[in-house]
Order: sequence, then structure tokens, then C-alpha cells
Amino acid sequence: MTISTAKAIQQHVLRVNQGEPFTNKRLLKLGSRASVDKALSRLVKEGSIERITRGVFVRPKESPFIGKMMPDVSKVVEVMAKDHGETVQVHGAEAARQFKLSTQVPTIPVFHTSGPSRELKIGKLNVVLKHTSHRKLLLAGKRAGLALSALWYLGKENVNTKTLNTIQAGLSVKEFETLKNTDMPIWMNSAFEKYSKEARYA
Repeated sequence: MTISTAKAIQQHVLRVNQGEPFTNKRLLKLGSRASVDKALSRLVKEGSIERITRGVFVRPKESPFIGKMMPDVSKVVEVMAKDHGETVQVHGAEAARQFKLSTQVPTIPVFHTSGPSRELKIGKLNVVLKHTSHRKLLLAGKRAGLALSALWYLGKENVNTKTLNTIQAGLSVKEFETLKNTDMPIWMNSAFEKYSKEARYA
């Protein structure tokens, strides 16, 4: 590894925002895999960066109140998925909780993915990625997609006017329209049609 390659990698890494996860793959334009890995290992030993999981690193962000802040697991999963050309979405159980449609807190972070099902170790957390159909990954990464994931999870028997009212309250007008116009199963589409009619005559 030449000094110039090591320096280029160091300069690139130090430009990454603190708290933002990045992968070794994004640095391969600066040198070979061996030289990139060697430079990153050196930066880890120096304390400039930390290894979150295999191939993923971060410049830790410090808080005066709680000390070192590591990136949210969902950000780490998204960065990894992007490198592998995958689409990922928050699991419906967590999505429902975020929309206050459920009070259950998943004990293990679970994500839907277009890639293979697998388990990861991110920091001290075990994370599960479950392969799912393309239809359940629509609008991934968007607030409307989070709502869609929640609806899929709740299922036909639990999606009603009250549910959709809560969903609408948690979205902007544009986001709710995006959600309504996406590809849905018949039962979900029917629930939206009923909701629209009731709102019209309310």
C-alpha cells in the first residue's frame, strides 16, 4: 500500500459526517481491497473510527450528555443493503409501533429485504433480515412505505377506519396520497375506499 493511497483513504474517511455509517466498499475507488482494509484497520486502532459490524464503520459522534452516540441500527442496515443492491424496509411490527397502532416493542430488530434472509451482529445487537416479496417493499425508505409495512403486518382483520385515521394523522397530505395510490392487495384497497366514503359523508 502506498503512502498516497493510505492518505487518500484517511482524508476521505475524515470527511464523512460523524455518526454516519459508511462501508469499506465505498472506498474501493481509492485503492485495492487489501489497501483499503489495512488503512481502515489502522484508523480503528488509532481511535479515529470504529467498526460497527463487518465492513461497516463510523466516526463516533459525541454528546455532552450521553457520551458516544452510535448510528441507529436502521441506518446501518440501509447502508449495507445499498452496497448489496438490496431494498430494505422496517418490519411491520416496528412500523405499527411507530404509528402507535401497537404497544409491543420488538425484542430483536427485524427488517424486510429483497435479498436473502440472514442474521447480523451490529454492535451488541442481533439483527434479523427476512426476505420478502417486492410488493411489501414498495415505498421503502419513505414515511408512506413505513405506513404500508404497518398495514401489511396488521392484516385484513385489523385494518379499519380507526386504523387508517391513525395512519393519516401520522402522514402529510402528500404522503397519504402516495400511500393510497400504491399497489395494494384487494383487501387493503377496499379498506381505503370505505375510509374515503366515510370521510366524504362525515
